[in-house]
Amino acid sequence: MAVIPECRFCGTPLTTTMVDLGMHPLCESFLREDQLNDMEPHYPLHVRVCGECHLAQIGEYVDPGVIFGDYAYFSSYSDSWLKHASDYVDMMTTRFELGSDSRVLEIASNDGYLLQYFQKKGIDVLGVDPAYTVAEAAIEKGIPTRVEFFNASFAGDLANEGYRADVILGNNVLAHGPDINGFVAGVPIALADDGVATFEFPHLMRLMDENQFDTIYHEHWSYLSLGTTIKVFAAHGMTVFDVEELPSHGGSLRLFIKHDADDTKPVSDRVHDLLAREEVFGLFDLATYEQFSEKVKATKRALVQTLIHVKNDGKTIAIYGAAGKGNTLLNYCGVGSDFIDFASDRTPYKHGRFTPGTHIPIYGPEMIAERKPDYVLILPWNLKKEIMTQLDYIGEWGGKFIIPIPTATIYEAGER
Repeated sequence: MAVIPECRFCGTPLTTTMVDLGMHPLCESFLREDQLNDMEPHYPLHVRVCGECHLAQIGEYVDPGVIFGDYAYFSSYSDSWLKHASDYVDMMTTRFELGSDSRVLEIASNDGYLLQYFQKKGIDVLGVDPAYTVAEAAIEKGIPTRVEFFNASFAGDLANEGYRADVILGNNVLAHGPDINGFVAGVPIALADDGVATFEFPHLMRLMDENQFDTIYHEHWSYLSLGTTIKVFAAHGMTVFDVEELPSHGGSLRLFIKHDADDTKPVSDRVHDLLAREEVFGLFDLATYEQFSEKVKATKRALVQTLIHVKNDGKTIAIYGAAGKGNTLLNYCGVGSDFIDFASDRTPYKHGRFTPGTHIPIYGPEMIAERKPDYVLILPWNLKKEIMTQLDYIGEWGGKFIIPIPTATIYEAGER
């Protein structure tokens, strides 16, 4: 008899499937040419939902150190994400009156893409990131960075050193670890008594409503709603006192969190309003999750049918943006070099490598202009406006764009 997995937050047996995408390689494990004939490990992408706390989650099949050791995602290569970071720093500095005596700690600080803006304002910063590849890039920029996983033990080490932060922030990290309790337990330890923590993550309601199944991959152990996240932080003595809905990553939440004992920050109406909308959507009803799989299958069929039609017309297709989410899409839909001629990406680390599972060669952005594909399939669809503007020149030879989510759609160059 198969062992029934348990919820990583509350321990309830997981008996409800949200979606099963089958077996996949690690989405950021880009291959060198000499690795193409090697055995490539594949792991399940099976999302289950807890009937008690409604945390959507995949199983712990891969050690986090394997995923984040040699990590290929550098945040600084997205112009829109840099602006997002700069705007956040301006907002936080003004709203919470940060100054030269303030301390900011960023969890999963990547290549220093965000902390550089706090540093320019004369604010003391510290980054922590387990990926040595991106941490080294941050250190080279002069951003103090610890190559560590953040958890209660690490937070205790900081506290023993006399370090507590006025602001703790984590963008797209709360879902990135199997031990969500150990992670969240570190936040109150490292946060000053009157400090503020902010966490951003893709909103589960938007993922389901817009069929963003490609944001499911092995880096993302959890898929979060406001209601569930409030429960997680409450279990560790913290209160969500405000929330913002953001357009980033297809629709994200930014939570503002305080110590329970901090009575200087009242809970805003936005928290109550969004909780009510989540309930109306059905996030607290298991039947809602059970219906999601059919939407995913329909999106797969629409994309494959579009690509078959294009290839039967003798046209060429290139990928732009060898993103992690795109690798989930390619592998689930079975789209490899039989459909795709090549991939193009701005990140130099990926150039000369091949996409995991599908083995599509990756080049720099200049390859688009050189080979003039008839269609460009944009995998990081959340950045489609930015990318379509950058690649608007494909209209010179009649090139068109394909956006795969929520359903395959073809755009003319210049069309938004």
